This record gives sequence, structure tokens and C-alpha cells, in this order.
Amino acid sequence: MKKILMLTAFALTGLAAAQDTTPATTETMPMTDTMPMMGPASLSAPENFAKAQEFAVQADVAYPVSFYDRTLWKAAVDHSYYAASMEASNRDYNAYLAQLYTKTQWWINAYNAWDRLGELNDTEKQWASLSAAKLAFLALQRGDTDMTRMYVEKGMGWADSASLQSIMKRLP
Repeated sequence: MKKILMLTAFALTGLAAAQDTTPATTETMPMTDTMPMMGPASLSAPENFAKAQEFAVQADVAYPVSFYDRTLWKAAVDHSYYAASMEASNRDYNAYLAQLYTKTQWWINAYNAWDRLGELNDTEKQWASLSAAKLAFLALQRGDTDMTRMYVEKGMGWADSASLQSIMKRLP
């Protein structure tokens, strides 16, 4: 036990020493066009929208599965969110945000974003229906038949699917 405590103390002392080093500054580290990376709050809506698209393309290449917790997907969603928030009446920004929510499997945000858009084109109806089907399945799994039915009905209103029909058959 004494040996473990000594090793832990040694490791912590080494960590403290490492943290005492002076961080790099602009004098010691050259600036590039990507440094420092500007956050979404400091960009305009069109700039955020362009960044969201750029990060989404990179994320598609970098990751086999799309999840919000992946760095590039998070950046894409965050920039898209800022663009949509800055210009709430811009349908393209809001539709792209809904698409990214769906793609990254953030089902409740996707569902709500599609629902807020109102009139959807055929492709958007498929995406929206998918988000409703996922939420319906989750509601069914937890035994919430009222929510399951609501999601199925809303999803079928967007686009009929085998998934939604299957879930509906499982309802009492």
C-alpha cells in the first residue's frame, strides 16, 4: 500500500511539474489560417452555414458512423445551429440543421426541427419520417403507447414506411 501511495505521489508531482511549463504563445508558435479556430459565435450566419457544410463533408469521410459526439459532426451541427439561430427565417439553414440532427441520430432534435419547418419536400419527408420512427420505437420500448402512437401518426403523415407500419402493429 505504501508503494502505491509513493507511486501516486510521484506521478502527481510529475504532472504538476509538466503543468508548470509555459504554454506556447503566438511568439513561439506561428499562426496559420486555421489558428486560432474561430468559434461559431464569432462568425456570420452565412459563414457558419459554409463551415457546417465543410465540417459535414469532412465528417462523412472521417467517420464510419455519424454521431454528434464525433468532433467533426459536433462542429458541423454547432455551426449549423448558429446559422439557423442567427437567421431563424432562413429555411435552408433550418432544413440543413434538421438534416444534420437526423444524420447524427439526435432523434428528438431532428423530429422537432422537421416539425418546425412545416411544408417539406419529398426527401425531407423521408428524413422526418425516419426521426419519428426512431422516437416511436424508443417510446414503444419504454411502454409509452400514447407517445408511440403520436410519433407513428406524425411520421406516417410525413412518409409511410415499413418501420412505422411495423411499430403500429405492435400497439394495442
